[in-house]
Amino acid sequence: MSGTFTVTGRRFVRNGARHRILAGAAHYFRTHPAQWTHRLRMLRAMGLNTVETYVPWNWHEPRPGTVRRLEDLERFLDESAACGLDVIVRPGPYICAEWDNGGLPAWLTARVGRRVRTADPDYLRHVDAWFDRLLPVVARRQITRGGTVVMVQVENEYGSFGSDAAYLRHLADGLTARGIEVPLCTSDGPEDHMLTGGSVPGVLTTVNFGSDPEGAFAALAAWRPQDPPMCMEFWDGWFDHWGDRHVARDPADAAGVLDRILAAGASVNLYMAHGGTNFGTTAGANLGGEHHDGAYQPTTTSYDYDAPIDERGAPTAKFWRFREVIERHGGVPGDLPPLPPLLPAARLAVADTVTWRAALPSGGGAVAPVPPTFEELGLDHGLVLYRCTLPGPREARPLVVDGLHDRAHVFVDGRPVAVLERDGRRSVDVAGPATVELLVESMGRVNYGPRLGESKGILGGVRHERQYVHGFTAHPLALDPLDVRWTGAAAPGDGPAFCRAWLDVEDAADTYVALPGWGKGYVWVNGVNLGRFWDRGPQRTLYLPGPLLHAGRNEVVVLELDGRRAATVDLVPGPQLG
Repeated sequence: MSGTFTVTGRRFVRNGARHRILAGAAHYFRTHPAQWTHRLRMLRAMGLNTVETYVPWNWHEPRPGTVRRLEDLERFLDESAACGLDVIVRPGPYICAEWDNGGLPAWLTARVGRRVRTADPDYLRHVDAWFDRLLPVVARRQITRGGTVVMVQVENEYGSFGSDAAYLRHLADGLTARGIEVPLCTSDGPEDHMLTGGSVPGVLTTVNFGSDPEGAFAALAAWRPQDPPMCMEFWDGWFDHWGDRHVARDPADAAGVLDRILAAGASVNLYMAHGGTNFGTTAGANLGGEHHDGAYQPTTTSYDYDAPIDERGAPTAKFWRFREVIERHGGVPGDLPPLPPLLPAARLAVADTVTWRAALPSGGGAVAPVPPTFEELGLDHGLVLYRCTLPGPREARPLVVDGLHDRAHVFVDGRPVAVLERDGRRSVDVAGPATVELLVESMGRVNYGPRLGESKGILGGVRHERQYVHGFTAHPLALDPLDVRWTGAAAPGDGPAFCRAWLDVEDAADTYVALPGWGKGYVWVNGVNLGRFWDRGPQRTLYLPGPLLHAGRNEVVVLELDGRRAATVDLVPGPQLG
């Protein structure tokens, strides 16, 4: 692929001819690499000419200076070109995306706090170092250099967060200084405070919305009459939170709005075209309420998004509706690739069960007068066992956990007595003397709004009535990679436990893991963390990509935190999302 891509007047121009961007979001980090080609060909089959992807900084730099898996982005860009797709890259540094911490590294936000996403020198020093590593990968693949990247975004929906014009200018200048020659853009909601807070002079402005395209484009034209109309995020579905109802959008309604967008002569990016999966502990969270500072709402493992291409890559009713609309407005649908095979339904017997303590690292743990946060322990997500001694003799009074992020199993003298939650129960009556243990689990970090950059663990302290309890040891338990010693069976009353089953297959294929009768926890297949499950729903199955399996015997491990473990693990041929 070669040529040029520019913005001329109120139109996009590609190789000298007027061009409409027909894009779909598909994130390389939410799909197994062996399945990228299939998903990209599905975009082409819908009639799209461009794929859009974010770049999650925290996934690539989990520790300061330790950059990994950039070759995944390189391969994804190259594979997109091989499939005949241009690419819009949205490198952040903040991406939202319902991704943990909005893609910002927890080690960084714990350090800079409320200075995040500003022109603060300490924050920008880390951003610049990251961009020094990342942007050459993108720059080498611009369409002006015979590559495939046609547009690069400056930050993401900044008008929903801040108004630091110097920060945005620094980012835009940094993109061009590091070799980005294709057009830059921003994207924000079509509201005056968002457009004025998030736009950059000389940088293309685009808008995000799910309905009323005429009003959105009118607001954009009033603010930037010289810019071509483009919806950078057309919200054709939505994501789910644990404990809420599954969100779905009528295909006819979504297709009708898409038709109006294209009838207005605008370009569009379907968000999402293919959602994928929040594997492991990568799912983010939101805070409820009008101002995004209310109740905590962790996002589910599935990021199916009710998108036109579902979590395992199958076309939905929305896909066919969109394909018809896109073709009517000049898109050229490609051939539909064959769908990967599915395993038959199966029931796996649990063969081994050990207490959760079988995964605790050896050694004494960190010692501190107050409970250290996950970030202070060098842990992004997982579990931390906090242990303290309650003096005595004293009568039973409320043991209160202040600033719990996010859930804690409480043990008194080794016996499980309660489960505490961030927005639920926060205390349990305890008498002394006693050894108190709190097994704290982190869920997703907030990825949007003014509370971005939160820490995990116990942020306030532990009180017995009004008196703080001091003197803690803290044992971090990372869930990736997981190391379990399969010795010593766990009794039914022991609380959290690891359970193992075996899956024998002749040929690898996709399937879904269902856990009827289980409570809350995580599932690993051959050492890969598929993500969280929770009987609160709405999600009832975890997608298991076929490439994670191999012919022969495969290991399936379940960490059941709430003690409601069952004797079997089911494999089912379809998703149960609510």
